[in-house]
Amino acid sequence: MNWGTKDRLVLIGDSITENGRLQDSESIGQGYVRLIHDYLLTRHPSLQLDILNQGIGGDRVTDLKERWKKDVLELKPDWLSISIGINDVWRQLDRPWIDQVYPEAFEEMYEKLLMQTKEHTNAGLILMEPTIIHEDSSSEGNKLLQPYVKAVQHLAEQFEAVLVPTHQAFLNYLNTKTDTALTTDGVHMNTKGDMLMASTWLEHVYK
Repeated sequence: MNWGTKDRLVLIGDSITENGRLQDSESIGQGYVRLIHDYLLTRHPSLQLDILNQGIGGDRVTDLKERWKKDVLELKPDWLSISIGINDVWRQLDRPWIDQVYPEAFEEMYEKLLMQTKEHTNAGLILMEPTIIHEDSSSEGNKLLQPYVKAVQHLAEQFEAVLVPTHQAFLNYLNTKTDTALTTDGVHMNTKGDMLMASTWLEHVYK
């Protein structure tokens, strides 16, 4: 990507994106966004990039819809990175009694958000696949994730966005059968999980 002087990069998502940003004086947090932030600012100090973390814990695509105008469109990003989908699936497992966001609705709502972004900004789009639910590639959560991952892949193609294959990167790691964990609870990243997310993002976005 060709970064411009004072370009604004907004990264939006759920708790994996938020990761301490509300307690951080820079509002960046300590997760994968921090790693991307620090890499880009030190790699391109003269560009004075403006990097904003807009993650909120617990968010599903329905929550993004409610805050899209304020947290994305009004910020007029030059680049927009989206990481969503984990809670849309996880809520089916841990809170099956609430209204659920199934794959068709997920893709439809996500598409509308991208259409709004194209209509109201000139942002380049970066879509991250949802990561994993439990560190077992055959877990129920990871099986349920598959149509959501495919939806993100389809939308990336439709909108000519950069696709960050985060889900595949995590599956590749799990398939090595290593004992080194990437999460604290099967979903939220430890430092190694954040590093895998950030390195996968940089590999596909920063060229």
